[in-house]
Amino acid sequence: MLFGPAEEAFREEVRDFIAEKLPKDIAKKHLAGMEMQKEDYMRWHKILFEKGWVAPNWPKEYGGCEWDAVQRYIFDEEAGLAGAPRLSGFGLNMCGPVLMAFGTPEQKAEHLPKILSGERVFCQGYSEPGSGSDLASLKTRAVKEGDHWVINGQKIWTSLAHHADWIFCLVRTSIEAKKQDGISFLIFDMKTPGVEIRPIITMNGLHHTNETFYTDVRVPIEGTLVGEEGRGWTIAKFLLGHERMGGGSMAEVKVALRRLREIAEQERDSDGERLIDDDYFRRKLMDAETQTISCEQFVLRTLSAYRSNKEIGAAANMIKVRRSEVQQLVTEIGTEAGAYYCQPYNLEALRFGWNEEPVGAEYFNGLTPNYTFLRAASIYSGSNEIQRNIVSKGTLRL
Repeated sequence: MLFGPAEEAFREEVRDFIAEKLPKDIAKKHLAGMEMQKEDYMRWHKILFEKGWVAPNWPKEYGGCEWDAVQRYIFDEEAGLAGAPRLSGFGLNMCGPVLMAFGTPEQKAEHLPKILSGERVFCQGYSEPGSGSDLASLKTRAVKEGDHWVINGQKIWTSLAHHADWIFCLVRTSIEAKKQDGISFLIFDMKTPGVEIRPIITMNGLHHTNETFYTDVRVPIEGTLVGEEGRGWTIAKFLLGHERMGGGSMAEVKVALRRLREIAEQERDSDGERLIDDDYFRRKLMDAETQTISCEQFVLRTLSAYRSNKEIGAAANMIKVRRSEVQQLVTEIGTEAGAYYCQPYNLEALRFGWNEEPVGAEYFNGLTPNYTFLRAASIYSGSNEIQRNIVSKGTLRL
């Protein structure tokens, strides 16, 4: 796929804006794999909001950019290459489009402007213990009592729930119907009594995800149900398509590979030996670079189909699988390159408030956290095993 003159001009505009406006301390934290605080995300969110670029995929009537898929890709790539953190997509990329497609006029008026400005941050209540890949088996119940829903149950892997104001949540509103048909899509305030958030500290030692518990949580029926009762499964599938495609770029993988090559080209000892001169390691690095280029070319081919209004089938599922595999491969090579600089690493240096520069932070300090956290890349947004089933059914027309 070749970018046209207008698209290249747009890339230059994006690159210049990010170079001028992205706070250097935020980029440094993000590139070093440090724990990002809500204030970091919201500071960048506000900058993009003031520019009018906070919602690339939203229609202009709701305050979005209404960029096409190619423009979104270009923005995502330039932001990633510059070290800009991804904004929380639960409101902007997931709940927002759902409300536009299925919400009432009142729900759109209440939530969309606040999502856009950053005043209202959402999290996602999908997975449960025992209901991850088999999401339709979820057990969290919502029962009508008067003019309220009463919610009881548990969700897990609730990413950034500790930053969120509201949640969009799949709940079972019927046990009589087929399991997919008994699910509804609710949105409600996380400060409602009975909502409890417990942190899950992941393998990288940082707080990104949570368990959330709902004990007799009473929320008004008015305004909380999105779409029709019992049609939450349809909405969930619509939303997951947005999540899996994302911006599509391989920018963060490219940044990691650039860092790996810099590490490999450094002198390792007094004899001047370098890791890049080792045939085995050089072959692994080149293989990772080749796989990254291959994945990127598939993304670009998909974008070309978008631009021509062609059917893309299960392309988003395939992109999700290959991108996660390449991400994991690059982090594995990274820990090999970092060797003894990777373990043990200074966990406290990744947290807010640390005021000393850890040795080798520019190259080594993020390697182990990225490796451990991205073990989950092949699971979140739908496990790769499930994605392969979807691709097989779509390709073979089963």
